[in-house]
Amino acid sequence: MGCKILISAGEASGDLYASLVVEELRRAWPDAGFFGCTGPRLRAAGVRTVVDAASLAVVGLAEVVAHIPRIYGEYRKLLAAARAEKPDLAVLTDSPDFHLRVARRLHQQGVPVVYLVAPQVWAWRKGRLKTIRRTVRRLLCIFPFEEEFFTREGVPATYIGHPLAGLVRASLSRDDFFRKHRLAAGRPLITVLPGSRRGEAARHLPALVDAADRLYREQAVNLILPASATAGAAFFRERLGRSPMQVIEGESWDAMAHADLALAASGTVTVEAALLGTPMVTFYKVTPPSWLAGKLLVRVPFYSMVNLIAGRAVVPELMQGRMTGESLAREARRLLTDEGARARMKADLAEVREKLSHGPAASGQSVPGYAAAIIQEILEGQVAHVS
Repeated sequence: MGCKILISAGEASGDLYASLVVEELRRAWPDAGFFGCTGPRLRAAGVRTVVDAASLAVVGLAEVVAHIPRIYGEYRKLLAAARAEKPDLAVLTDSPDFHLRVARRLHQQGVPVVYLVAPQVWAWRKGRLKTIRRTVRRLLCIFPFEEEFFTREGVPATYIGHPLAGLVRASLSRDDFFRKHRLAAGRPLITVLPGSRRGEAARHLPALVDAADRLYREQAVNLILPASATAGAAFFRERLGRSPMQVIEGESWDAMAHADLALAASGTVTVEAALLGTPMVTFYKVTPPSWLAGKLLVRVPFYSMVNLIAGRAVVPELMQGRMTGESLAREARRLLTDEGARARMKADLAEVREKLSHGPAASGQSVPGYAAAIIQEILEGQVAHVS
């Protein structure tokens, strides 16, 4: 089928998830044409770039305000391409500040919109539900509690499972990983995950350095910090001084998979650690004004996605003022020494992994394959309607 599909992703995770779906769609429709807002993974999957996703990757209110003219220019460029090329369908991935505006305009142009990775309106900004209801043909959810929420709110939603469930795994054995990084074989490994962006990592580092020093003084441990591509290893090495933490480039899945414990910034990395079955202590710190605003706007029982998925407190959450070197070290020490607590957490994480891995896609179909099948069904109905 020689159809045209607009694909758009703003963040690195969205770029990955959307590229996996494109690969599945290409198998079904080798003649289909794909264009849109792309990162490196979508470009590698053969999606023609109209807008580079890197131009949208701005974090923080002040930064966004400063970049509004450029972001608006990219928005107009993407919509102009949609008007010129008249796609049969659009797949918009995550980045709701950008993509809900795009969805509204595409809907006006008569382009059916499939939205991959549901906006977290169950936590805040419920006003977005009206836009989603009006403009999105199908919402594809990657967390199990979301389908019921959106369906109850009148949004056609399907839980597809989490795309990372079939991807996250170690590439090296524990022995090989320890040898490669000259880690002491008999010592526990603590993996420190301060956040992928420099701003958040910089806020977290003082408490993490303090915690690492405390733990290292009390017990012979290996401490490793896998730097994200966005922050870079040099950023951390410049700031760690004489800390016992060893910085490595990437390899976060191996570093987590072989860790006895992870100290993990709340976010996607906690989902990855859960999929790998790694006990963890979660944390997060924002600026005081952001924290006060968040307390007023955000309505969730937990901050960590692992706890939200489980529906109960599975992992410790040390947020804002509670995130200190002393509290991090105390929770880490408890999980390293209390075998019962470790066993309970590992059992709870296995339950979370099961929920993320066994959505409707558990019939033997991969998560991207299931998403592609839903898109195919909508697209076939669209093409049949036009013809």
